[in-house]
Formats: sequence, C-alpha cells, structure tokens
Amino acid sequence: MTGLLPGYRRALEFGLFVGHASACPGERSSPFGPNMNGQSTGPGYRPAGQAKAYATWAMRVACLLACFAAVASAQQFQFNFDRLAAKASDTVEVSLDGSTLQFAAKFLDSKDPDQDKVKKLIAGLTGVYVRSFEFEKTGQWTPADLDGIRNQLKTPEWSKIVGVKSSEGETDEIYLRKENGKLTGVAVIAAEPMELTVVNIVGPVDLDSLAELGGHFHIPKMETPKKDTGKQK
Repeated sequence: MTGLLPGYRRALEFGLFVGHASACPGERSSPFGPNMNGQSTGPGYRPAGQAKAYATWAMRVACLLACFAAVASAQQFQFNFDRLAAKASDTVEVSLDGSTLQFAAKFLDSKDPDQDKVKKLIAGLTGVYVRSFEFEKTGQWTPADLDGIRNQLKTPEWSKIVGVKSSEGETDEIYLRKENGKLTGVAVIAAEPMELTVVNIVGPVDLDSLAELGGHFHIPKMETPKKDTGKQK
C-alpha cells in the first residue's frame, strides 16, 4: 500500500482496525498482529467464530480501496488548499463524479434553452471539481499558493491555452488536457485579490462548452477565445 497517499493510507488503516474491532469487540485486536491475550490473529489464523468477522473486515478493505481508486482516477489533479481554507471567509467545495452529475441532470428542465444546453453538456462528463475561496482582505493568498496546482499542470497531457492578467490583479488561466489526441479535461484558475477559484472538469469539454457551463456548479464565467470562422470583415 505504499502507493497510497499518506492521508488515504491512514484512513485505510483506521478503517481496517475499526472494521475488525467492531466485528469482534471482545478481542480488540488488529487483523495483522497478536491480540491482547497474546494469540496470533494474522491473516492465516481463523479461530472459531471469527470467519464472519474476517469477511466483514475483507469487505471493508474492498470498499475502501474501490473508493480510493475512484477518487484517484476521476480527479485529474489534486487540490491542496487546507491552509487557504482556514483563512477564507467563505469556502465552496464541489466534488461531483459522473453518476452524481447524471443524477443532477434529471433536475434540469429540457424546455428551458439554457438548462437544456447544460444538461446535454454534462451528459458526457465524468467529474466536476471546484474549490472557491473568498477572503475579507487582500494579501491573504499569494501566487505561491497556486504553485502546487500549476506544477501538476506542467505534464505533457496539459497545455495552457489562455493566460490573462489585468492591472487590477485579476488572473484567468485555462488548460486543456489531451490523451491520445482526444480532449479529456479542462482546468481553470480564476483569481482576484480577494477571491480564488480552481476548477477541474473531467470529460470532453471544449471552450464553447466551458463558456456554457460558466455560472453552473460554481464554475466561474469566463471570456473564452472565439473560434476563427475564416470570414473577412
């Protein structure tokens, strides 16, 4: 399990202990070592009455690993904003996987043109992840707080297509992710002196789609480059 992130590994170890202890409250033993009576309770030992307990423990392991695998495969880069969240006056966290998005789409009205567009757009998505922070004064976040995100977006799969910085301190950045020639994700960084938003949309989202999704799921509205139609004015 050395490949698991440290936080996930601690959660897994805690889940294993709780699962085993709750199934066998009289022993309070770990599935990987001796119990308090000095008896071996390793994976190869099956005392009478512990078959059900072991099955419960194994099921918890499988469920935890499945959850970790789903998180790791869905979100395309990690958010590390615990320090900023502690200083922010308002925090928004959105973590929607594919099944949750499809459930949310059922509540969109197909008769409303705008909602119908969004409903069609999210049909092909497998995740929307947003972290947004508002601060009471300037200087509570710095560009260095985004270094961890930008470093993850320097891999060959990602390419920066929009980078705008205004004299008022506003910054907009858009990155596209391509795998085997196919568009598979979008990353957005929208920053102001007292506000910061980072978005990861997983799925085939082009710039037109990104513009349509702006204002939904706490995705910021952004000006995206217009397609060149080839027509001369």
